[in-house]
Amino acid sequence: MYFGVDYYPEHWVYPYGGTPENPEKRWEEDAHLMAKAGINVVRMGEFAWGLYEPEDGRFDFEWMRRAMDAMQREGIKVVLGTPTAAPPIWLSQSHPEILPVDERGLKRYEGTRRAYCVNSDVFWAYCERIVKNLAQALGSHSQLIAWQIDNGLGGHTTEASFNEETRRDWHAWLQAKYETIENLNNLMGTRFWCQVVTDWSQVPMPMSAPTMHNPALVLDWQRFCSDTWVWFIKKQADILHELTPNCPVTSNLRCLTRKFDHFDAAEALDFVSLDSNATINSRSAELACEIDMMRSLKKTGVRTPDQDEGFWVIEQKAGNVNWQEVNSLVRPGVVRLFTYQQLSRGASGVLYFHWRQSRIGSEQFYGGVLTHDGRTDGRVFKEISQIGDEIRLLAPILKGSKVVAETCILYSHDNEWAMDHGAQPSKHFRLREHIQLFYNALHDRNIPVDFARPTEDLSSYKVVFAPSLHLLADGEADRLKLYVQEGGTLVATCNTGLVDEHHIAPDSGFPHDLTDLFGMEVEEFDPVPPQDENHLSFKGSFPTSHIHPARLWCDIITPREGAQVLAVYAKDFYTGRAAMTMHEYGNGRAIYIGTTSHQPFYYDLIAWLRQLCSIYPLLKVPDTIEVSMREKDDTRIYFLLNHQNSPVRIQFLKPAHDFLTGNSFSGNYDLPPHGVLVVDERRPKI
Repeated sequence: MYFGVDYYPEHWVYPYGGTPENPEKRWEEDAHLMAKAGINVVRMGEFAWGLYEPEDGRFDFEWMRRAMDAMQREGIKVVLGTPTAAPPIWLSQSHPEILPVDERGLKRYEGTRRAYCVNSDVFWAYCERIVKNLAQALGSHSQLIAWQIDNGLGGHTTEASFNEETRRDWHAWLQAKYETIENLNNLMGTRFWCQVVTDWSQVPMPMSAPTMHNPALVLDWQRFCSDTWVWFIKKQADILHELTPNCPVTSNLRCLTRKFDHFDAAEALDFVSLDSNATINSRSAELACEIDMMRSLKKTGVRTPDQDEGFWVIEQKAGNVNWQEVNSLVRPGVVRLFTYQQLSRGASGVLYFHWRQSRIGSEQFYGGVLTHDGRTDGRVFKEISQIGDEIRLLAPILKGSKVVAETCILYSHDNEWAMDHGAQPSKHFRLREHIQLFYNALHDRNIPVDFARPTEDLSSYKVVFAPSLHLLADGEADRLKLYVQEGGTLVATCNTGLVDEHHIAPDSGFPHDLTDLFGMEVEEFDPVPPQDENHLSFKGSFPTSHIHPARLWCDIITPREGAQVLAVYAKDFYTGRAAMTMHEYGNGRAIYIGTTSHQPFYYDLIAWLRQLCSIYPLLKVPDTIEVSMREKDDTRIYFLLNHQNSPVRIQFLKPAHDFLTGNSFSGNYDLPPHGVLVVDERRPKI
């Protein structure tokens, strides 16, 4: 298993480190201290273009070779970043056309990272040249084990640029998709406000305008921008695969916070890597949700540097960040706790950002493993060193293990982009918050969960949750029907099937193309103001631990023959009308929840589904303990995490083996504040 840090050797030469006689002396010291902390990999070079190519066409990669040599002497492997995220100033000034233009038509200037338009042919030509020269110069170094493409793709709201070259590519993309102007006008619905076009060149980019653009145009624009970024990733990956075929490629993705399709991006990569801000968030379920989303981006064809399963966390924060209003210190034990949360959910590599707090630049007060003084007597270095010792113990047992889930939550970028448009039934309805309600209930009951696109093969899951598939393509509807037909249980919700893939509302009833699956039709839907709520009255065997409200959105449902009504509304003109139904379809069942509620409702829902679908939690522990599990062959490895500031007592009914101490125990065990326990369970051999 790889355990490492993000390192910037260019920051630690004289006069910031080293001596006049040996300007790079600090590299040797840092490599030695890294090895002392158990670190076996570093990521370097992702912003180094201006030093690799200080002048147009004059290259210098030898300084990085010396940095890699320093790592080699301590047995530390290297991931090199392609430096395309930070073009040198000479490039921006000699070719100002590469600078991005924003939606108001204003140029964004050089002197920082991400100052480029990805559609610029000039920029790509320079990118291609630096990536090829880098790979040819350093690709054969014995310590190189992987490449990271760019850094923070689409960051700082640079997913879209509105340059003239972008307009050219936009029109070519539309022509490839629609083939004829007539198709574009019909499928994009340009008759609304009579914004019909007669030539591809007339189709606007959705720049700042007096009012909102056609939602179908905006949706296509987001798809185009996403395809552009995926192209940029793939073009770099192709170069690296050709020149260094034994080195897998990755890129550091943020958890779905950038407006490009992360599933598509993952297909262009050999393995997924995550930027994690876990240490600044508060709720363990929200952090776990992000990890499971990222793990789910690439389920097959994974090629990591050590041929292991899973994903990497290539930027795990080692301390405080520098971009909040108040950048508080990370409390003792929290970095270790969140590292184990990543490992428990499938990570096979963790690197901390960053090795040492920089003395220069805009990230001077970003927390690091070492503080500005570079000494090793600090609290964080000791904590990271402890984790390094523990990783050495765990690596053999975790090798080849993976997370296996029986439940799945559906998510697609197209769907979320469609709901981002301003003309929505309720601006208070937020898809991520809606998804989180389902995820919290699964997480807090220690039931593993994957994420998937609606087009994926879902047959391995006992239950699939489809929260608010507002945009539902015909092929996606067919996939859901096939899943239920073959015995699956599908749970869908309000705000489903309101538009198709072209953002056209159906004339055949809501939810689009699924009324037969659910055995009902949404007659009307009532967006409810946040300060108001209806209530649910339940029928049959559905368990209720509370009085459950109906909030934000109420579908008024007309059941068809064969549909079972599980809940009705308790007030307003639709009192007694169906709010929740279940319908048998083929060998499976389709459940529809026509509203949103508070968190206890989703706990009750999961309790009911556990009985209905024979789903079991990983372990029986107190509610405040997070449990995850990785498995391989006949071994299950359980991770128990205490996110509380006080100890929690756990009762083990049979002996358990603690991998971190080597001890076995049974009965009561007090897990300390922010404590971690890694235990195994052997499956009986048949």
